[in-house]
Parts: sequence; structure tokens; C-alpha cells
Amino acid sequence: MPIVAVLDTNVWVSAFLNPVGHPARLIAAGKARQFELITSRPLLEELYDVLCRPRIMKIRGTSANDAQTFVQLIAAVARLVPVDETLGVCRDPDDDVLLGTALAGTATHVVSRDEDVTRDLELAKLFELRGIKLVTVSRFLSLLKIQPADL
Repeated sequence: MPIVAVLDTNVWVSAFLNPVGHPARLIAAGKARQFELITSRPLLEELYDVLCRPRIMKIRGTSANDAQTFVQLIAAVARLVPVDETLGVCRDPDDDVLLGTALAGTATHVVSRDEDVTRDLELAKLFELRGIKLVTVSRFLSLLKIQPADL
């Protein structure tokens, strides 16, 4: 069964800020088609909004154009799926969009740095019933058998 994953906005932001860290390695694996990346328009919009925050732009010395280019690169390599934003299973509505994207795209994994997503046992059980695992970046890299030197 092919691996299909949706990445949380926090993973994309981490890769944007640190192009050699674990999230960046994960994204490189997605670009290399070691797994299928999926996303949705609301997730891309959220990512753009976060990347355009003054604090983020200051850290990296970037502009709104850089953020737009990054989002366009993601859209070019990921499968865009429609999403129902009214899932209502998470404390944070943004997490509902993430998990709704996973359901709409028949993902096998949701990859996040947010412990509200990765450590909620009830949420994990609910999604495992649908064949979706909620995992951290490190765990997903391990599942793909990717070592830091591999990318």
C-alpha cells in the first residue's frame, strides 16, 4: 500500500526556516516521490499567512514573494484535495482542516509537530479506524527508513 501523507503547517514552516532540519528532509523525500504528499487549499492559505508574519519573515529575511514561491512549489508537488472544514473533532479548528484533508485525500499518515495532534490517544484511535496514523516528523522519517545522511 502506498504511503500518502498530509503535512501539518508547522512542518512546512520548520522546513522553510531550517532547510537542513528533519522537516526539510521529510519534504525532500516527498519531492523525490518516496511518498505521496497531499494538501488542501485551506492548508496552503494558512501556510502562506504564517510565512508572511513579520516574525517569520524577520527570522529568515524573506518577503511575501518568497512565501508565495514556497507555497507554489508545494502546490506543484502535492495532490490538492477538497476538504470539509467542519470536522469538529479537534480542540483547534485548524487541526480539523488538517485531519479533514487527510480524510479527503485518503491519507495513510498525518505528520505534525503539534502534540495536540500526535499525542491525543482518542484522536489517534479515531483516525486509525480509518487507516490514518498521526505521527511526528521523526517517526515518519523512521517509517520511511530515512536517515539524515540519506538526503
